[in-house]
Order: sequence, then C-alpha cells, then structure tokens
Amino acid sequence: MNIVTIVGSLRKESFNLKLAKTMEERYQGKFNMKMLDIRNLPYFDQDEENDPPQAVKEFKQEIANADGVIIITPEYNWSIPGVLKNALDWASRVDKVFIGKPVMALGATPGMLGTVRAQMHLREILAAPGLQAKILPPGGNEILINFVNQKIDEQDRLVDEGTLSFLDSKVEVFIDFVKTV
Repeated sequence: MNIVTIVGSLRKESFNLKLAKTMEERYQGKFNMKMLDIRNLPYFDQDEENDPPQAVKEFKQEIANADGVIIITPEYNWSIPGVLKNALDWASRVDKVFIGKPVMALGATPGMLGTVRAQMHLREILAAPGLQAKILPPGGNEILINFVNQKIDEQDRLVDEGTLSFLDSKVEVFIDFVKTV
C-alpha cells in the first residue's frame, strides 16, 4: 500500500513534521509512506492551471498514484495553514487528483484542543466539489493530539504510549478504509 503524507507546516521543528516522521518509521511494515514537500509549490494561479509548473505536476502525480493520503495539519487562526490550502487548491483543479481518494486527517499541537478547528475546516475543504476526497469518517476517528510538546522525546519522535496506542488503532482503521474505497 502506497500512502503519501502532506504536512501543513513548513517549520523545521514542526510538531506535525515530527509526528509524520514517527508515523513513517512506526508503520513502515504496514504501508510505504512518502512525505510530499509543499514548500516549493508556487501560489495557485488559475492562469497556469492547464499547464502548471513542474513542482505542481509532480505533486499532483504523487497523489494520483497513491492508494491514500494522510494530511497532518497544525492549526493557525482556527483553520489550516495557507500553504496547505494552496496545495489543496492546486490539487482541486483540472485533473482533480483527490476525487475518491481515501484521506486521513490528523494534527498535533502544544495546546489543549489538538487542532480540532483546523481539522473541521479541512474536512469541509476536502468535501468541496473540486476535491471530493473520501475522508475517514468522523465519530471516533478524529486524531487530535494535544500537549504534543510533552509527548516528544529528544530524538523528536512521539513516545507517549497512550497516544501511540490510539494512533495505532486509527491507522488500522485507515488501512481498512483504504482497502474498501
């Protein structure tokens, strides 16, 4: 199973990037995970959507070729970061590579609410006509990692056993979801 991961933060010490690296290592026997870099995507420009820059073509091709997508987002001003929205805007145009694609959303924050507002907004965006992703249904599948700064070790990996156990169970749900979509 081939999964691509989009981290919505560009910060080198991003907790969400640390979470992605933890997942990449922890689940390497369950699926192949490739992190997509959104740093080099230009601002969405409708004048270029029919012949986008090479970075956009490669980004969209990786999503198209994947069996599923994991989006790991921080929360900025009660929403997703602009760089993540920009990436989703590119993916929503012309060939619309998210349509029908299984997606799992999660996020981590040092705060108490674990990116709940960002993920709610992300779900709305992913359901929009240009994206129409198959989002892992809510109702127990939300992965909202709070106080993450207290759950990361010196090697920048998530180590809190309760959080990892919960994450393990939701990754299993996502794997089954990908297989059925």
